[in-house]
Amino acid sequence: MRRRELYDAASGGGGPRLLPWTSPEGKPCYLSTDGRGYLSTLADSIEAVQLGMGQELLEYAREATAPGAPTLSATEYRWLACRLTEALADALRVADSRGQRLPDPEEEEVDEGA
Repeated sequence: MRRRELYDAASGGGGPRLLPWTSPEGKPCYLSTDGRGYLSTLADSIEAVQLGMGQELLEYAREATAPGAPTLSATEYRWLACRLTEALADALRVADSRGQRLPDPEEEEVDEGA
C-alpha cells in the first residue's frame, strides 16, 4: 500500500483533499474523501498530467536557455515565463495537497509511544 493509503486506513480518512483545480472564482476546491472514488482518481490523473506537463516545459526551457541555443524573441521568452509560472503554481498546489495528506511526524511519535 502507498503511504497515503496506509495513513487513511489508520486514521479513518485524511480530512478534506485540496483538488488540483479551482472554482470559477479562483477559490480552492476540496473533496471530502477516503482516497477512493471517481473524483479522487480524476484528481490523481490531473495531478499527474500537470506534473508531466511541467516536466516537459522545464526540459524545453533548459534547451531554450542552454549555451549556443538560438535566441528566442521577447514574445517567446514572455510565453515561456508565463507557462513556467503556471507550471510552478500547479506543482506547488500538488505539493500542498499531498503534504496535507501526510501524517504529522509528531503525531506518529505520540501514537507509537502509546
